[in-house]
Amino acid sequence: MEIFYFALAAGVIGLAFAILTTKQLLAEDEGNDAMRSIGVSIQEGAAAFLKREYTFLAGFVAVVAVILAIFVDFDALDKFGESDGKLTGLPRTAISYIIGAIASATSGYIGMYVAVRANVRTAAKARIGLNPALRVAFSSGAVMGVTVTGLSLVCITLIYMVFQNVMPLTGFAFGASSIALFARVGGGIFTKAADVGADLVGKIEVGIPEDDPRNPATIADNVGDNVGDVAGMGADLFESYSGSIVATIALGATAVIGSQRETENALFAAGTNTGDYLADPYLLPILVMGMGIIASIIGTFLVRTSEDADMGRLLWALRTGIFGASGLVLAGSAIAIVMMDLDFRLFGAILVGLVAGQVIGTVTEYYTAYEFSPTQKLAAQAETGAGTLIIGGLSLGMLSTAVPLLTIVAAIWATFELAGLYGIALAAVGMLAPLGITLATDAYGPVADNAGGIAEQAGLDPEVRERTDALDSLGNTTAATGKGFAIGSAVLTSLALLVTYSQVVGISSFDLLEVPVLLGLLLGGLMPFVFGALTMGAVGRAATAMVNEVRRQFREHPGIMDGTEEPDHTQAISIATDGALKEMLLPGAIAILAPIVVGTLLGAHALGGLLAGSITSGAVLALMMANAGGAWDNAKKYIESGQHGGKGSDAHFAAVVGDTVGDPFKDTSGPSLNILLKLMSIVSVVFGPLFL
Repeated sequence: MEIFYFALAAGVIGLAFAILTTKQLLAEDEGNDAMRSIGVSIQEGAAAFLKREYTFLAGFVAVVAVILAIFVDFDALDKFGESDGKLTGLPRTAISYIIGAIASATSGYIGMYVAVRANVRTAAKARIGLNPALRVAFSSGAVMGVTVTGLSLVCITLIYMVFQNVMPLTGFAFGASSIALFARVGGGIFTKAADVGADLVGKIEVGIPEDDPRNPATIADNVGDNVGDVAGMGADLFESYSGSIVATIALGATAVIGSQRETENALFAAGTNTGDYLADPYLLPILVMGMGIIASIIGTFLVRTSEDADMGRLLWALRTGIFGASGLVLAGSAIAIVMMDLDFRLFGAILVGLVAGQVIGTVTEYYTAYEFSPTQKLAAQAETGAGTLIIGGLSLGMLSTAVPLLTIVAAIWATFELAGLYGIALAAVGMLAPLGITLATDAYGPVADNAGGIAEQAGLDPEVRERTDALDSLGNTTAATGKGFAIGSAVLTSLALLVTYSQVVGISSFDLLEVPVLLGLLLGGLMPFVFGALTMGAVGRAATAMVNEVRRQFREHPGIMDGTEEPDHTQAISIATDGALKEMLLPGAIAILAPIVVGTLLGAHALGGLLAGSITSGAVLALMMANAGGAWDNAKKYIESGQHGGKGSDAHFAAVVGDTVGDPFKDTSGPSLNILLKLMSIVSVVFGPLFL
């Protein structure tokens, strides 16, 4: 029980740290009246979108909870058999599903609430210097990071303590995944529709700067940064974090020597009672994540930079915090494993997970930061037009998948040799243990982006915008790094959930020579492309409506350009909101229904093939989209820094087009794919016995 108490204490400390940091952040200066007015507009737009989105999702959650209660908890079809643990008379899976959905939505909302208040304060601090602005923006990201990890760990620990069985936890993971997918897709459609509309009409057709207050889509673009890149990302990584813990606990029995479910390379001592919810295999991931929260809080204090810092020094400022937290996680894990008298090869699995995450992150930085040659060479291709730039970006994105995928393959092999299938899941826990600070380095980017927009709209000194642009460019790189972490952990977690599914349905292996498995494999390989096409198409349609609206306002109200008329920002926000809520339905429904339909029509073996195929193609496609989009964005910023003709040049116009293509790649379709993989896997685990 001591481990439970430690995990709860760590989670509560994380939430308390978030509250304290928020209070300190809100006490900072908000700048002048113009800055505060812009900030309020962004706050109101973001809150209005999330209210409408969460109202819809509440009805969806209620319907799914009823289905879970009838078919899983009360076993209407008599497929699940006797339940283990406590309070078996209650609809435990449905209750856990609702808790997971609420917690996921809450983590996203809290992150958004802080971000839309930190943006104006970051702009105000940027008037003083780079380091003060970094501290405010990074603090807002830290609030998101420790909120996600603290809330997830507290909820999982309490549910496990009360029900004393892992299966209700799969309901919690299902709830988190459901909200994450809709939040990521809906928020991604909103933010990219607004961004594309603002860029194509404002920058290229009218020739006004980015975030110019005369652009009717500017406020909608700023709102989108928060509902997509903050609230959506918060729900996304809440789901990743929760899923890795649940997957590892679910595979606990496979790691016990001599148990009925023992698999190769089991490490836990023979005689370990797999029916005891307090057994070491179940508690270890909870303990590691608890240490990760404490380490992340300490790591946030290590992030500092000098006033004249370039991109490389800014990156190292963030790396210092991440590396410091990771080192503390490793030290704590080693001590815990020794004190629990466990096989030290388990530490090896955690180490491999952390190292793999750092390798993926570093490689992603190399391909997407304009400090390095790939993005610099991509920017040079803009001199010959948008066509060559887009070709180069696609090539860069495809090539950038090689090292991360080889790293994941090596991690899977190494962790399996060290600790079997349980080791693969434990590696995902190790990779995500310092999520509190890795998410902080990711979530601060949209705040810096907003701060630059506020500086532009409020007419602040050019040096203020230069400072916020430096932070924003760094944010694009750290965002791509964060997506790499999420995709890497998604592969490991999805593999663990695939194994869990096989045990739930009693299938020892999936034979590729069996036709149902082969059919499922091909359908699974197709799923990420269909999902990606739907989300890309959704952004295109919503962006078309936004472009037409911005053109209409400039055409019908020519006084906007000379300042005698005000643009109608609320109409642009309304168009983005309506488009996002309408377009997110089909991709979300397909993600949930696909495994159910395949399992029902083709059987449990085919469903296993579906999961394997989706993991294979989804991982590669997600990495390619995230890295290509990040490189296109930073190639544009490299040109805007004065290279290849600078702002207003032909190369700059070409780079804007490339960035427009990359926007839905990196902020909508790409990051949504890793949720797709885990959501289909967790749906299969929850409903698996129904397909027998």
